[in-house]
Amino acid sequence: MKKVLVVTSFLLFASILLLAAAYVHPFGEPKATAMDDYFIAYSQAELAANNSVTAIVFDYRGFDTLGEATVLYAAVVGVLIAFRALRKEER
Repeated sequence: MKKVLVVTSFLLFASILLLAAAYVHPFGEPKATAMDDYFIAYSQAELAANNSVTAIVFDYRGFDTLGEATVLYAAVVGVLIAFRALRKEER
C-alpha cells in the first residue's frame, strides 16, 4: 500500500511539473504587459532617465528600495553589535 501511495504521489507531482513546463513561454520572447510598455514609453519623459531599469529601481520603486536598504543597514548594525558583545566577553 505504501509503495502504491509513493508511486501515485510521484506521478501526480511529475504531471504537475510537466503541465507547468508546457505553459512556460519560450526563452527570448518576453510577454509584454501594459506596465512594461508604460515604463519604456514614459521613463524618459517623466523622470529624464535614459535607462528604464534605473528609473524603475530608483524612482518608481524608490520607497521599496529605501526599505530594502534599511533592512540591510539594520542587519549590519545587528551583526556589529553582536560582535562587539562577543569581544567584550573575551576581555
